[in-house]
Amino acid sequence: MIGKLKGTIDEIGDDYVVVDVHGVCYEAFCSSRTLSRMGSAGEAVVLFIETYVREDQLKLFGFLSALEREWFNLLQSVQGVGAKVALAVLSTLTPSELANAIALQDKTAVSRAPGVGPKVAVRIVTELKNKAPAFGGEAVANIGLKQELGEGVASAPVADAVSALTNLGYSRDQAANAVAAALKTAGEGVDSAKLIRLGLKELAR
Repeated sequence: MIGKLKGTIDEIGDDYVVVDVHGVCYEAFCSSRTLSRMGSAGEAVVLFIETYVREDQLKLFGFLSALEREWFNLLQSVQGVGAKVALAVLSTLTPSELANAIALQDKTAVSRAPGVGPKVAVRIVTELKNKAPAFGGEAVANIGLKQELGEGVASAPVADAVSALTNLGYSRDQAANAVAAALKTAGEGVDSAKLIRLGLKELAR
């Protein structure tokens, strides 16, 4: 099995890259986000690889980080999600944004990915909600609070503050991050009015 490729970019297509490794060229399918970040032909590249072996085909899928590859596999544990849909989700959301969306039970964010209908989006945020913290990457610090919001068990001041910031036009994820930062500053037991003020300061930075 191929786990990683280190070589030179030979060609970039709509959904794949060809990597030249000492004269042997490998074709790896990638998300559009990965393709847009890897440089251009002739440049060096390192890809984490997931190898698919089927009776009638052998495919390589490439990722710029091990975390992205883990999400690719995790997404496919959900019924109705294959490799194509998993790549579409990772083209639309970064691993951190995906972890946030799942924690917040934000099926609308997930359903922005091409090929992801409402039912599949619900399955993704429901079936993966307990796995998000382990795969949260840089988002992991605020995942706990977002899970509480997603499950409707957050404290009233926190829920009210997030709701107020969302009503002002911020995304639920932005609002939750701001309130999480405000909580660190104000401590527990703070009222919603103060959380809103501190949250707005965070968002203005």
